[in-house]
Parts: sequence; C-alpha cells; structure tokens
Amino acid sequence: MFGKDGGAVQRTERSHTPIAEAPMSIISSGMRITGDLDCAGVVKVDGHVDGSVTGARQVLLGRGGAVHGNVIADEVVIGGVVDGGIVAAERLELQGTAVVNGDIETKSIVVLEGARINGVVRMSDAIAASRPGHPEPLRIATSA
Repeated sequence: MFGKDGGAVQRTERSHTPIAEAPMSIISSGMRITGDLDCAGVVKVDGHVDGSVTGARQVLLGRGGAVHGNVIADEVVIGGVVDGGIVAAERLELQGTAVVNGDIETKSIVVLEGARINGVVRMSDAIAASRPGHPEPLRIATSA
C-alpha cells in the first residue's frame, strides 16, 4: 500500500530495480464494454465485453462474465463465456462454469469438470511467439 514516506510502495525484482505495481482493472457485473481492451496488469471481468481483451498479465472472467472476442494474456482463468479464441502464454484454467466457443492456444491447461470447449486446443511451449507485437501473426479461428 503506502510506505512510511506516504508514497506508493513499488515492487522490486531481483535486480533491485523498482518497477510500478501493475494495476487491476474491473469490469463489474451489469457493465457492458463495446470495443477492444488493451491493458497491462490484471483484468477482472464480471460484466460483458463486446471485443477482444489483450495485453494483460492475467485475465479473470467471472461466472456471470462474457467476452465476445479473443482473450490474449499470460494467464487466463475462465468462469463465464468466451465467444472467441484464447491465447494464454503460460496457463489457462477453465472452471466448471466455463464455456469457450473458439480455439485455444496455451502452454498449460487445467479443465475442471463441467467446463465446455467448442473448438481446437493447441498446446506448445512457444505460445509467446504468436502474441501481438511479435512478427508471427495470431492464428485464432473462431466459429461465427
């Protein structure tokens, strides 16, 4: 929270270089976003996003949440509905209430009983190469 001098505390990596703590963005229940979200840090979605969610370190989609677009992040936890592809560079968790209508690319996946996947699952250690900002294009096929 706050240091003794009243300023915000910053995380430090092993190199002891201060870096700002990544913010958390919340799309609350009853809220609807139309358009793509490109953000850093953690994104918690309990509402609806009509567009893609990209660039986040972590995306958390609650039970009542829905994304009608692609989800691209390092770590993704899905409890709601995704109508689009998912690229999770490190880890994807599909909770028992999750529904994914699109293809998935990830390094590691956890699927709890009751989760539904309507698409192709590809697993590889080289997922980061297909993320935005890299020369190789993103390959996500979604069913319309």
